[in-house]
Amino acid sequence: MTPSRLSGKWNLSVPCHKTGLMEKSLLDSPSQSAPSEVHSMTADEVMQRLGTSQAGLPEQEVLDRLVRHGRNSIEVSVPSSVWKEVASNYFHSMALLLWVTGFVALAASLPQLAVAIWLVNLVNGSFSFWQEFRAHKALEALNKLLPPHVKVIRCGKESRVPASELVPGDIVALEEGDLISADMRLIACQGLEVDQSILTGESRPLKKDWHPVSTRGDGLSRSDFANLVFAGTTVAAGHGTAVVFATATATEFGRIAHLTQTIVDQPSPLQVEMKRVTKIVSVFSITIGIVMFFAAKLLAHGTTVEAFVFGLGMIVAFVPEGMVPTVTLSLALAVQRMVKRQALVKRLSSVEALGCCNVICTDKTGTLTENEMTVTDIFVGGRQYEVSGVGYSFEGALKPHPAPSVDVELFELLKAGAYCNNTRFDDCSSHTPTGDPTEVALIVAAAKSGQPVKSSAHRLAENVFDSHRKRMSTIHAQGDTKVVYVKGSPSQIIERCTREFLSAKETCIDATRKAELVAQVNSYAREGLRVIAAARKVLAANENDFSSEVVESDLCFLGLFAMYDPPRSGVVEAVKKCKEAGIQVVMITGDYEVTAEAIARKVGIIEAGTARVITGPQIEKMTKQEFVESISSNVIFARVNPEHKLRIVKAFQRRGNIVAVTGDGVNDAPALKQADIGVAMGENGADVAKESADMILLDDNFASIVNAIEEGRAVYDNIKKFAVYVFNSNMAEAVPFVVMLLSAGLVPMPLTIMQVLSIDLGTDMVPALGLGTDPAEKGIMERPPRSPKQPLLSAALLSKALLWYGLIEAAAGMSGYFFLNWLHGWPEVPLAALYSPTWRIATSMTLSCIVFSQVGAVFCCRTKETSIFSGNVFENRLILAGVFFEVILLLLLLFCPFFNDMFNTAPLGLLELCFAFSWAPLMIFFDEIRKFVLRKHKSSRQAHAL
Repeated sequence: MTPSRLSGKWNLSVPCHKTGLMEKSLLDSPSQSAPSEVHSMTADEVMQRLGTSQAGLPEQEVLDRLVRHGRNSIEVSVPSSVWKEVASNYFHSMALLLWVTGFVALAASLPQLAVAIWLVNLVNGSFSFWQEFRAHKALEALNKLLPPHVKVIRCGKESRVPASELVPGDIVALEEGDLISADMRLIACQGLEVDQSILTGESRPLKKDWHPVSTRGDGLSRSDFANLVFAGTTVAAGHGTAVVFATATATEFGRIAHLTQTIVDQPSPLQVEMKRVTKIVSVFSITIGIVMFFAAKLLAHGTTVEAFVFGLGMIVAFVPEGMVPTVTLSLALAVQRMVKRQALVKRLSSVEALGCCNVICTDKTGTLTENEMTVTDIFVGGRQYEVSGVGYSFEGALKPHPAPSVDVELFELLKAGAYCNNTRFDDCSSHTPTGDPTEVALIVAAAKSGQPVKSSAHRLAENVFDSHRKRMSTIHAQGDTKVVYVKGSPSQIIERCTREFLSAKETCIDATRKAELVAQVNSYAREGLRVIAAARKVLAANENDFSSEVVESDLCFLGLFAMYDPPRSGVVEAVKKCKEAGIQVVMITGDYEVTAEAIARKVGIIEAGTARVITGPQIEKMTKQEFVESISSNVIFARVNPEHKLRIVKAFQRRGNIVAVTGDGVNDAPALKQADIGVAMGENGADVAKESADMILLDDNFASIVNAIEEGRAVYDNIKKFAVYVFNSNMAEAVPFVVMLLSAGLVPMPLTIMQVLSIDLGTDMVPALGLGTDPAEKGIMERPPRSPKQPLLSAALLSKALLWYGLIEAAAGMSGYFFLNWLHGWPEVPLAALYSPTWRIATSMTLSCIVFSQVGAVFCCRTKETSIFSGNVFENRLILAGVFFEVILLLLLLFCPFFNDMFNTAPLGLLELCFAFSWAPLMIFFDEIRKFVLRKHKSSRQAHAL
């Protein structure tokens, strides 16, 4: 039983009732799996094994198989409870603390405070939920890639059915533009080309053929077989007919979907650290609150309500309510900056994770290189020519410059490269190519010769390239003769040559000459160049058999093209910057070992010494432990598939690394999801890869990853800056309550809880955001990556925030409180009584002094030891805007009656405002002294060390 013709139409003479009753069908087994040798079977054998025929399956058999194998769709695992995920953002430890605090405030007859605290929780929870919500988009994108309907032949009739109802054994008609809905074996086709880039990452459509493929141990992957097509890929040209051998999870798509679903999202280093900070702050605040409650009750002899209010004030003072939204907004602003540097970050926490990254696993083609093959050398007739120019531009020339009358062999070789070629240029002026990058390179090389080599010779036939033959041939009519031009793998071409074109004539070629040609090929390969050989054959005028067996034998060797994919602009510098920053760059490619190592050396991934090149087959033979131990600083990976890539990422993670990995195809989705930072290609990446990734490179350039890492490091430094800034005021907010306690009530509450919240969620917010946008410090990419174990709230950071800045601000606040009382007769008269008009002015003075000292602190926090006057103090415009906002908000709190009632504030006079304002320059003055002492101590220590 064979196809009646190559158009995909069939002789439907087989009785429908016999379909599915073959003696031994693959489908007799309960599990759905295609035989590993399906590609090597004839069309008849495949259909027999699948229990089908040219007429397709009968309806009852389809229903039976649908029950047996299930629907042809990818199941998306649903989380146990969506509401549970949502609720987790509103009921973590710090959130629970604030909810309880709100209820305590309500019980203490402070409804305004309760509402304010609860609003804080709602805002924080909303930010967290927005930050983390990405559930299942990758798998949804996978399902979108499968077409809703497909044309099948069942019981001798062609019809359209939902793609989800396809079963193994169905006969499917394929036409140009169709999205393929299952894994299939071709049984007839004409000019069929399939775009498999969504699955393999290969940019060019692959030519397909329905004949059996015998691999003979060539080590080819399933996607290399010319007679197989896969779910999710697209018919780029031609038409054909195929039989389904795998559906749903048994397809290549399904396998990738399974890998993607089994990978659990891991929290970023920042998320882990924020959880740790939350726990520490919560425990500390509750402990302080409880201690102060009992102290107020036992030492100050206050009522239970007063003790509750006091303990509550201490809790609110020490909880940095504004930190979560400030961190989130800072990350969001960093995302906007990174877009300008060609990196689009989807998950906010990934911004900071980039700062911890110490391993980048990167693709070669299109990321490190241009994906524009360029011919650099030509070997013909024993002579070598160098070809200048890079990429697809026609600018360049051959050296030595060829002359048509002398270099006949060269022009015949160039003609072979141009004739045996399917490249098209959309616009001759812009040289925009469509086609295989290798074929484009041959056209460009021919154009650089300065002589027209592409003529209007009529093409009679073509034998498409396939991964088994490793060659392509075209037959052309030239006058009264027919000429065959063949190009492909040098070993395949040289083996089939009996002659060589020398001195404008064909001469016999012997084994010695073939060995010389092979040596030349190996010489190019050692330089990392891809080598293409070309040959020709003149056919008799009456020869009409154009099969590959006939036209691709007894060839005349013409010459060799040596080419490479040039590194992208800026990649060498980016790799160098990575090494200076302590980041290991690891190349992962499907290319062969020699090519991979050569490119790695050209871009600087390997500088000296011997590199270890590990191949996919070698990975498969290693145990987990052996593989982890085999990873070194000079390692690159060649001939790998998606499972290998996933295993590579896991191996680096087991060594404690923070791994960024690039990918562009559907097959990269598992590795992208497993990585700490998955990086998809924006220009040529598949939608599924983009959905699985944390970051998308808008220009597909490796240098953009390095820029993003620099931003990530700056973001973490800035988070530490505003962590110091946020915790500064906590001490200043807590001291007034302690003073009230220690005075046994003689000092009425100098600061109210609502005023504390006005600082944490009001005046501090925008200046803190300004610190989050500070530019990266000089030398930030010259230091090693931050360890994920390094705490955000270190002892040094808390000491500086609470015991230095915090105590200065506390002194500022209390000085303002007593200064106001002094203006009203204290100490001759008692301090202003609680809730009296003078008390409201006094608490407003405390608030104002703390706020203005924070104005000075925001400038101080920009540097660790360097004087703020060593650079441009006013270069960060958001800090200036924050200070302006801070002052305007303070004035509203002081002079707006609505806020006076809500926050227990009152207007201040000019003298009081000047006193409060003086603490801004005083804060800077004190901190400049501290930084001066630190610099002197550091320089003297360095001098002593020398």
